Amino acid sequence: MSEQRAETRYDVIVQGGQVLDPGAGIAGRYDLGIRDGHVAAIAPALDPADAATVIDATGQIVTPGLVDLHTHVYWGVTYWGIEADPVAARSGVTTWIDVGSAGAYSFPGFRRYIAEPSRSRIFALLNLSSIGLIAPTWEFANPDYWNVDLAEQIVNANRDLILGIKARIDQNTTRGVGIRPLERARELADRVDLPLMVHIGNGPPSLEEVAALLRPGDILTHCFTGGTMCILGEDGRVLPQIRELQARGLILDIGHGTGSFSFAVAEAMLAQGVLPDTISSDIHQLAVQGPMYDLPTTLSKFLALGMSLPDVIERATARPAAAIGRPDLGTLRLGAVADLALWRLEEGVQSYRWHTPSTGSA
Repeated sequence: MSEQRAETRYDVIVQGGQVLDPGAGIAGRYDLGIRDGHVAAIAPALDPADAATVIDATGQIVTPGLVDLHTHVYWGVTYWGIEADPVAARSGVTTWIDVGSAGAYSFPGFRRYIAEPSRSRIFALLNLSSIGLIAPTWEFANPDYWNVDLAEQIVNANRDLILGIKARIDQNTTRGVGIRPLERARELADRVDLPLMVHIGNGPPSLEEVAALLRPGDILTHCFTGGTMCILGEDGRVLPQIRELQARGLILDIGHGTGSFSFAVAEAMLAQGVLPDTISSDIHQLAVQGPMYDLPTTLSKFLALGMSLPDVIERATARPAAAIGRPDLGTLRLGAVADLALWRLEEGVQSYRWHTPSTGSA
């Protein structure tokens, strides 16, 4: 009898919380049993004697660990990078997708010194530019850095970590070369059969040029930008081309950053029934100082805009996990990786800072 009890013992029971996992359709008061790093039980009540450790979640919301689809964590090497683990510990983000900090020249260092030693789970989208985000911008200004063949080799050697391709396309990064770097990024993404994330802001190039190169499964980040590449037309309506692309599977991602999120654009989009598919932070060394701060602060803005809590949580858990082809993450289904975050929902008046620098997004 004692041997049978040892076999069914949980390492941890999270007890008494309101579990919310919209992607799995789980909502209600449940206990979670965790064994060997995975969700082993979900039940109205589990015996605390069956666990080595019990976490009292009474009065708290229990969600999957957040999956941040747009981050920059190549600290010490790139201009934008922060250290993921200290922020993860206070923000509930357990999976970080670094988007384009590393290019082909610097990805081996990203793997060895950032992704592998991190206690957080870190993936990457490889920058088409071989130099990545070593500087604030300009990475596509020199066509010599658009090395598709080398980037393809790096992707194929690191498919466990590289889950997509990244290209920043705006007036600063391209510096007069037009849409050509995005055409090369499209070629790379098609060669390696991975999604392409495209950053927009102020053109040129134009949004129309960018949209022509997007495919289902690709990600348009900074989708609520107030810049000249805004996805609202002069009449304030969502551009038909963007509506059509979203309907076909284009992922509209927030990528808040310091200057890439407009409340006015967000209000107009939501009023027209166009919701973001994913809510991400674009966390970097400037954004952590405000107005982004962290992903939970970003999520709270969408609650203030009228989105429901389940809709907001799904866009920071199951949906970004699906976007990177990892549906095993961002969920509390039985057998899933036991990434958890505990929250308290506080109601009250909250002021949000607004800041639009000239180069505030990555």
